[in-house]
Amino acid sequence: MIREQIIRSFRQLTPAVLDPSRPLVTLFSGGLDSTYLLLRLKQAGFRDIHAVSVNLGEDESSEHKQRIADELGARLHIIDGRQAFVEEFVRPAIAAQAVYLDTHPVSSTLSRPLIARLAVGLAEELGAVAILHTANRSQNTLRRLNGALALLGFSGPYGSPYDLDPVDRDQKIQELKAVGLDQMSERIVSGDSNLWCREFESGILDDPEDHAVPEHMYQWSARRPELSGETLEVHFREGVPVSVDGVEMPLPELIAALNTRVGAYGIGRYSGLEHLDNGEKVLEIREMPAAWLLLRTYRHLETAVLEAETMREKMHLEQLWVRESLEGRWFGELHQALQSFIDTCAVRVTGYVRWKLTPGGAETRSITADEPRYLRDREAWEKFSIHVENAPYQLV
Repeated sequence: MIREQIIRSFRQLTPAVLDPSRPLVTLFSGGLDSTYLLLRLKQAGFRDIHAVSVNLGEDESSEHKQRIADELGARLHIIDGRQAFVEEFVRPAIAAQAVYLDTHPVSSTLSRPLIARLAVGLAEELGAVAILHTANRSQNTLRRLNGALALLGFSGPYGSPYDLDPVDRDQKIQELKAVGLDQMSERIVSGDSNLWCREFESGILDDPEDHAVPEHMYQWSARRPELSGETLEVHFREGVPVSVDGVEMPLPELIAALNTRVGAYGIGRYSGLEHLDNGEKVLEIREMPAAWLLLRTYRHLETAVLEAETMREKMHLEQLWVRESLEGRWFGELHQALQSFIDTCAVRVTGYVRWKLTPGGAETRSITADEPRYLRDREAWEKFSIHVENAPYQLV
């Protein structure tokens, strides 16, 4: 049997390329593209389809996904990846100040390597013939997933049939309607959500020169007009956020709490253009209130404890960290080396920042580090430094 390493077309979903009697793993979000792929696999005669959904705190319900999988004859696997996501991917991103070209914090850049790793684990357990996903040529997820699957050493074919065979949104909706899946016609944008980010793109948001997200689509950053302001304190220990207002909580719960509390002031919305593989740009819009606050808190604290030259080099390497992650090389050796440097810096980041939240913004009220380099009394320091500088001459 002829087997190609990269799946790029629906035309490859044939017995000549993939054995339809063997297990096949496909990533499944419950959205339009992944649902349509299940339909095409069923129509192509695949009899042992395993739809993998990794729960990272997304909007889609398990019941919705189960109904679709049952309707299209697939076995649904829901894997809880929330703890691993925040500990192994979000935590390093906070320390790396992972913001794409100073426009928006990265998100799917962090989730795709974990999804790929969990999919490979299931595929190897099942002896799957291939791993499929649904990223298309206008989504950076294409190279992130393919790059992760390659670096993880999956030995079978993998990839997205949408790469060389794009299917119009209307065609997907009509074909799914024909088999009774009418709810897909309600999808006006492509969405991606997890504990760290809610993101919107495509559909009515295709054109950067003319775009607007319907206000009802925002959940975390919907303004609560009755709020006039409040003080909030975030504490880090060795580079990890550990408490809010003195109350310690696990990182997933801390992020969730900040998303709603900070977002209630309309804070944490981003829009920006991100490059594709050949340099073209696409629009992405997201809400990330917890990320907004945590990244700024971390920057204040690391500035308080690290030497200026260390900070300059770290800021240079941060964009290299982002580039390696974004381009699908999370599991590559350069990314691992960068992470080692960043983790070394993070060990000293302990302290807290007290914020004053107001509608549409936030200001610091206290930056307090355990091992600070900042001055608290400039005049006293000036006198002391002069004394120390002159001390050797006084001994002569």
